[in-house]
Amino acid sequence: MGKSKGARINITLECECRNNQKNNKNINKRKSGIFRYTSTKNKKNTPNRIEIKKFCPNCNSHKIFKEIK
Repeated sequence: MGKSKGARINITLECECRNNQKNNKNINKRKSGIFRYTSTKNKKNTPNRIEIKKFCPNCNSHKIFKEIK
């Protein structure tokens, strides 16, 4: 049997512009659709949801990506 990974879990990060796409149709976009990053976090050290600033190809700029369930 392999060792357990401990308290590290996989998370999915999604851009906050996803909710604004319905309202703002004339935004300068490169692609249509939803873009997501995946990462891991230690649940003991960071019990809250993570917010990381990353590049969003849909918005064509750096935006805040929030952890989703």
